[in-house]
Amino acid sequence: MENSKGDHQALLNQGDENELEVFGYRTQKLRRALCLLASVLTGGALLLVFYWRPQWSVWAHCIPCPLQEADTVLLRTVDEFQRYIRKKVICLCLSTLKFPLSKNPEEPLVADHHSIINQAVLKPELKLRCIQVQKIRYVWDNSEKQFKKVGLLEDSNSCYDIHHTFGLGLTSEEQEVRRLVCGPNAIEVEIQPIWKLLVKQQSVKLHNLVEDHNKVQVTINIKDKGLQHLESRLLVPGDALILPGKFSLPCDAVLIDGSCVVNESMLTGESIPVAKTPLPQTENTMPWKSHSLEDYRRHVLFCGTEVIQVKPSGQGPVRAVVLQTGYNTAKGDLVRSILYPRPLNFKLYSDAFKFMVFLACLGVVGFLYALGVYMYHGVPPRDTATMSLLLLTVTVPPVLPAALTTGIVYAQKRLKKKKIFCISPQRINMCGQINLVCFDKTGTLTEDGLDLWGTVPTADNCFQEVHSFASGRALPWSPLCAAMASCHSLILLEGTIQGDPLDLKMFEGTAWKMEDCNVDYCKFGMSDSSTIIKPGPKASQSPVKAITILRQFPFSSSLQRMSVIAQLTGEDHFHVYMKGAPEMVTRFCRSETVPQNFSQELRNYTIQGFRVIALAHKALKMGKISEVESIARDKVESELTFLGLLIMENRLKKETKPVLKELSEACIRTVMITGDNLQTAITVAKNSEMIPRGSQVILVEANEPEEFVPASVTWQLVESQENGPGKNETYINIGSNSVPAGEGGSCYHFAMTGKSYQVIFQHFNSLLPKILVNGTIFARMSPGQKSSLVEEFQKLNYYVGMCGDGANDCGALKMAHAGISLSEQEASVASPFTSKTANIECVPHLIKEGRAALVSSFGVFKYLTMYAIIQFIGTSLLYWQLQLFGNYQYLMQDVAITLMVCLTMSSTHAHPKLAPYRPAGHLLSPPLLLSIFLNSCFTLIVQICAFLCVKQQPWYCDVSRYRECFLANQNNFSTNVSLERNWTGNATLIPGSILSFETTTLWPIATVNCITTAFVFSKGKPFRKPIYTNYVFSFLLISALGLTIFILFTDSQVVYRGMEFIPTITSWRVLILVAALIQFCVAYFVEDAILQNRELWLLIKKKSGFYSKSQYKSWQRKLAEDSTWPPRNRTDYSGDGKNGFYINQGYESSEQIPRGKLELRGQTTEHFWTRL
Repeated sequence: MENSKGDHQALLNQGDENELEVFGYRTQKLRRALCLLASVLTGGALLLVFYWRPQWSVWAHCIPCPLQEADTVLLRTVDEFQRYIRKKVICLCLSTLKFPLSKNPEEPLVADHHSIINQAVLKPELKLRCIQVQKIRYVWDNSEKQFKKVGLLEDSNSCYDIHHTFGLGLTSEEQEVRRLVCGPNAIEVEIQPIWKLLVKQQSVKLHNLVEDHNKVQVTINIKDKGLQHLESRLLVPGDALILPGKFSLPCDAVLIDGSCVVNESMLTGESIPVAKTPLPQTENTMPWKSHSLEDYRRHVLFCGTEVIQVKPSGQGPVRAVVLQTGYNTAKGDLVRSILYPRPLNFKLYSDAFKFMVFLACLGVVGFLYALGVYMYHGVPPRDTATMSLLLLTVTVPPVLPAALTTGIVYAQKRLKKKKIFCISPQRINMCGQINLVCFDKTGTLTEDGLDLWGTVPTADNCFQEVHSFASGRALPWSPLCAAMASCHSLILLEGTIQGDPLDLKMFEGTAWKMEDCNVDYCKFGMSDSSTIIKPGPKASQSPVKAITILRQFPFSSSLQRMSVIAQLTGEDHFHVYMKGAPEMVTRFCRSETVPQNFSQELRNYTIQGFRVIALAHKALKMGKISEVESIARDKVESELTFLGLLIMENRLKKETKPVLKELSEACIRTVMITGDNLQTAITVAKNSEMIPRGSQVILVEANEPEEFVPASVTWQLVESQENGPGKNETYINIGSNSVPAGEGGSCYHFAMTGKSYQVIFQHFNSLLPKILVNGTIFARMSPGQKSSLVEEFQKLNYYVGMCGDGANDCGALKMAHAGISLSEQEASVASPFTSKTANIECVPHLIKEGRAALVSSFGVFKYLTMYAIIQFIGTSLLYWQLQLFGNYQYLMQDVAITLMVCLTMSSTHAHPKLAPYRPAGHLLSPPLLLSIFLNSCFTLIVQICAFLCVKQQPWYCDVSRYRECFLANQNNFSTNVSLERNWTGNATLIPGSILSFETTTLWPIATVNCITTAFVFSKGKPFRKPIYTNYVFSFLLISALGLTIFILFTDSQVVYRGMEFIPTITSWRVLILVAALIQFCVAYFVEDAILQNRELWLLIKKKSGFYSKSQYKSWQRKLAEDSTWPPRNRTDYSGDGKNGFYINQGYESSEQIPRGKLELRGQTTEHFWTRL
């Protein structure tokens, strides 16, 4: 039985972000026929249910079976949403190819023995089974009994395999096999039809973005046949691609011969040319990515990037082997992330569905009520069914789902005017709930460009005098100058030096110049792709005429360093130069060359906010240049000599400080996540007042376990010059206003590096939430750690915004509830929001619009719910006497009022000031439910009173019962014609069912109620501007009210005949209007003074002992009561090695620092309230 279950299900993309469970099913003809019959009998309703619930369709049509025999598979996501996808298993026949294929199971179909194709094709049938899931094709592996991805070269190929199996190209037969199995190399986005207008604009943009990719003309090498020109959509994994020069890559490929320069701005968001080097020709069997470790990307050319320069090796043209095609490529993955975004877990939408179910249940009650009334009076079954169905549909307005998007549409338009663009409009509502924003530092909080400040060289294990660039003196020749001139990734492109801004600034500081390799310097078999560095006219005197850069080991965020192998002219040996993060560079230096006061000197500069780069050098004793090309990086980067420090200034953007202050005043937490130095990040945080003046900063440093020492966490209080003696009381930083009055803001903030974060994540998991609720600075974070940190914040129930420059922040931008990219490059397309203005002013704009959209959505939702209830109550009362409202009466309420309200109610602009609290985040909250309940009660009371009172009037008569008598006495009106007509407008044929005193009385009350309800629910401050600023909406409300009063008081025969009213005495009309206005006054007072009174709700929560269920608020309360928290100047060690347990085995300091009493218990009111 277990084997059967195991064969029935498996995992797709195991361990990946898009992991899926897959289940096998076989279709049964009898079940299919029964489902078809049921669909016909239900008028297609069953098909609609199956569309919404694909798992029900599979369970109804199929029976479970092993995946190997399945003709249908059901896929289920492994996340919290557990979404289902149904896919048909497709059978591909290779026998349709125009050339014969071997049917011998022992003979492989393709030369690559790692390829899944050999295991997927059944012989002798020459068939394979596959499924297409989210644009990716998977084939059934007959040996491992699971579906595997095709359209890519397997990672198990070694460098040797790639060079020798694919270096000369594929045979034409193997190409045809791969084309059939892998599908076309195309990223196709179909434009949605006109009825899907909400996503049409996005699909058009995506279509235009990828269309050119599918039409590139390429040249490939075919084994034994030579070069062939073809369209890029015919490329397959394994093709040998020729790079002619400037070229847009239509696939992912690995460079095997020659070098090139690529613009990867589409992927990274940075318009910086990147040098690519060929994959080394080694003979080991190690997978090629493992051989290159984290540097494998320097050999890979990614789809969608631009080749801007090629440099042949002298052995022929520049060649690359196609790695991945279609949606398997980097660009394809980017497009897929937009087509299939991560679902939003926003309670608003699930609450809306529950609310609609409730309204539908109310409609069912109305249906049964109408059925009973009409059957009791002996009305014919057809008319009874018609009238019952009418009451059933009244309770659920068809525009109700669309109401939630109207605020989003207006907000999106306003954001566009502020140059903020959105590809995921549903996230705008989420922005209204953001209470924590993470910021990248460089390029986001600080300026992109760096200014050179000076260098601090070393000699004899000591730091020397600082060379200041402000002095105007040229940098003197030294190994430090040689390192600055050569250790970079700059390139010469059409006579212009291009590359990373930091590298460019550093190189300019040397006053040297760059040239391409020429005859004078390209000796000793030196590659003509080498770069020559020569002293410029303003450079200081140098004994070296030129430096040749032979090989680069490029910089990466995870390695935090780069190095080069260079040769000085006139020397027969080589030199290694390294630059990178000071903490990282010193690890590779001989300890005797690093000054003893290195840490203090580094701190002196970083505490002032400088960006510090360390440089190192060593001589490399090698005889041949060929050895340089094959030497491993770890051999190069060892036993270096420390040269000194390069100091650069990184200034705050002028918008940073005011924006952070605005967010702080709105009680929105701000956090810095950067790849820069920790001390620099702390200084920037203090200068920008992300860490308020007088706050304490506690450094958290964690170390991996060693042989006899468990993992440890050290808590070190950073001394601040702002703190005077005796200031040792600590307050937990719950919100910006949580500090006791008069205490100068003595809250605390944790700061840590990515390394410490990783150790705590692995060995001190129970500590992580405690640190995160007050963690403000996270430095030296890799892109993966940034994403992980955002996810951990979300687990604490924070609504997280992330603002970055789109380079190393792509993962975090996608992970956050609202990711805002400040880059205009195509990489930003993966971020939900993109700002064309490259500063953080977009963040408060987005939050304001999100809050306005959220409040607008709630207002429209409440209004439509009340509108349905108002009509339901009025119609139910009339049904008691077999009456109903007339066509034009319904038409005016539906079109002239409700439709106009829905279109304009949400166009009120966001309030210019951020309130210090958020709007309600879900529909099923007490204020909202009470609002609808109380307004429904007011409506019920007024309409019942009016319905009963009109019957007590001396002039009242039952028109339907005494119809002839009434018509004879109505000399002023010729109503015979209209009464004798067939009233088909409301699908009823009952004469006289509309014309009545009850209808004439209830309609004005219900209509005025609809208008005043729209006004009551259109609250302005604190999240939107006042209602009178929405000119169109205000005009429509006044016009509708004026028109209703005119109809009520006019004596025009045309109006009465058209609206199907009966004239009444003026005093009764005045009474109707007074009743409606009294209801408005009561409703407005209750809504504004009670239901929207935040102070009242806070008091109720306090008295009732209600606490927020948010994880971060729970932790804040616990920590406020913990007298031992926060730890300072001590070290904790992991206990039994299991996550979640730790013990404190001793203090580093013999003196315990006195701690003030925690005084936060009465200070949490600012953030005590939860979402109302």
